[in-house]
Amino acid sequence: MTTTYTPPKVWTWDQENGGQWASINRPDSGARYEQALPVGKHPLQLYSLATPNGQKITIMLEELLALGVTGAEYDAHLIRISEAEQFSSGFVEVNPNSKIPALVDNSGDLPINVFESGAILLYLAEKFGHFLPTTLAERTKTLNWLFWLQGAAPYLGGGFGHFYAYAPEKFEYPINRFTMEAKRQLDVLDKQLAKHTYVAGETYTIADIAIWPWYGNVVLGLAYNAAEFLNVEQYPNVMRWAKLIASRDAVKRGRIVNRTWGEEHEQLTQRHSSADIDAVLNKV
Repeated sequence: MTTTYTPPKVWTWDQENGGQWASINRPDSGARYEQALPVGKHPLQLYSLATPNGQKITIMLEELLALGVTGAEYDAHLIRISEAEQFSSGFVEVNPNSKIPALVDNSGDLPINVFESGAILLYLAEKFGHFLPTTLAERTKTLNWLFWLQGAAPYLGGGFGHFYAYAPEKFEYPINRFTMEAKRQLDVLDKQLAKHTYVAGETYTIADIAIWPWYGNVVLGLAYNAAEFLNVEQYPNVMRWAKLIASRDAVKRGRIVNRTWGEEHEQLTQRHSSADIDAVLNKV
């Protein structure tokens, strides 16, 4: 395998070499234009898109609502990352890293900004007292897998997903490199799920809510159109778990929020009440 690329002594940004996201990706941070974020009627304001990281939070909120936690009612505002809406002054104020999802909790005396999807899951679990065990041992098991996902997902999304599905050209080396890592991670999950019903044990937790939108979507053929390429049938325990999580009503509801693609009954750009989701799902 050969390459004609020799790295320069000092890297400079080439805007024309960014593929699908060349128009928005830049090697700097901060707001690019002034615009306030919309604010709905509920204490929890979510600014997101139904990527795997976005689905984590809407699934979590719908799971809380399914348990009767009325304080988890939320407004979900669409952030179109392809149109650089994550670089508005309002969004950057909530998340200086300009990545979805971002959450503002207005239920207290002062608003609380929460960013990074894993941090939002942990915040909601602690705030409402669900989906995170309280004993030190079981809590630690759950957090082990939550943080595993936060470290592993960039290899699946930014690595495998980018080079396999989104890069402007197909290159053998990065596809092979990240496919190897994606399959290794699937094997890690498969061995864990051979011993337990859910990722962290016999109880459904934020670890499952975090991991399913990434690895569950991949093995079920809902992400990157890569199930055959990855030979996901090699991982029967992951497949069993993925189907189990997909069958949950809250997962069916949460995965369509802030979604702008797919079938009509899978798209809900904004969510301000449970009735919004009901109306979409009833289109089936």
